[in-house]
Amino acid sequence: MTYDGATVAVVVPAYNESGLVGSVIETVPDYVDRVYAVEDGSTDDTWAEIEATAERVNAETEPEAAFDRRVVPIRHEENRGVGGAIKTGYVAAREDRIDVTAVMGGDAQMRPELLAGVVAPIVADEADYVKGNRLLDADHREGMPTFRYVGNRILTWLTRIASGYWTIGDPQNGYTAISLHALETAGVEEMYEYYGYCNDLLVRCNVAGLRVMDVPRPANYGDEESHIDYRSYIPKVSVMLFRGFLRRLWRKHVRADPHPMVGLYGGAATAGLYAALRAVRRDEGGVVRAVTILLVAGLCLFGALAMDRRHDASLDRRRETLQGPEPAESRSPARVESD
Repeated sequence: MTYDGATVAVVVPAYNESGLVGSVIETVPDYVDRVYAVEDGSTDDTWAEIEATAERVNAETEPEAAFDRRVVPIRHEENRGVGGAIKTGYVAAREDRIDVTAVMGGDAQMRPELLAGVVAPIVADEADYVKGNRLLDADHREGMPTFRYVGNRILTWLTRIASGYWTIGDPQNGYTAISLHALETAGVEEMYEYYGYCNDLLVRCNVAGLRVMDVPRPANYGDEESHIDYRSYIPKVSVMLFRGFLRRLWRKHVRADPHPMVGLYGGAATAGLYAALRAVRRDEGGVVRAVTILLVAGLCLFGALAMDRRHDASLDRRRETLQGPEPAESRSPARVESD
């Protein structure tokens, strides 16, 4: 089976997901050609469940299928993090020349009937990378815990500045799909392996000049609360994003195509540092000078951000609905929802 002529794969990263990962694999829509189930050094029966499910599903693979095995079990001997597991799946899909590769977590938090919504824009050549966004629809935001909403907003703005995609939101959303072209050009082998992999991948996509699209996705919290501790997560990912921001400026706007925004960013950083040094001086007028210099820094930063936003405005966009059309040749029977 294919999705309107395009081969589709799903990466299922799984760490200690015994009792859940099997149902995730079994409920992947039938238009998906391959499922890369990546067991990430679990300490429970996740690997055994993946193997048993793969054997059962592969035994039912139709002779005319694009691949002889629909489910490909992959095992990490040591835990590498969700980003590491997804990276392994991405590389496998690239080697198999899969047109579109999506991600569905092994914790059954991602509803299989919504998969078409992230796959369809890539098949239609509207985007190279598509991600869900729980903040686009007011109904989807209802019930989101305050600390999660605030943390999400902080990371949204930090990721926008670092990545250069100024209309994206909810960067931690794991329901995504990526094109073969993006897997070949974004440098996924170097992708961050901690939970911040999704933020880092956006930076890499921008450096490669790839189109990113946000689509609405309903929130489903369930047991997600235990996966990310925002108190340690935000500082850790912020450092990674700052490094990614510098890497993007260097590779894209200094080395490849020099742009004046880099000078303004540099001027803002220099003036800000100088203002901070003047503020601690005890001599008369030091504070006044510091405030004046700080205003200059703010103007430089505002100009740099405005230039940055205009430069790549054509690379990111939003879609009104998540649900994409089922392919005409789909033979999917009624499915049991995963949440």
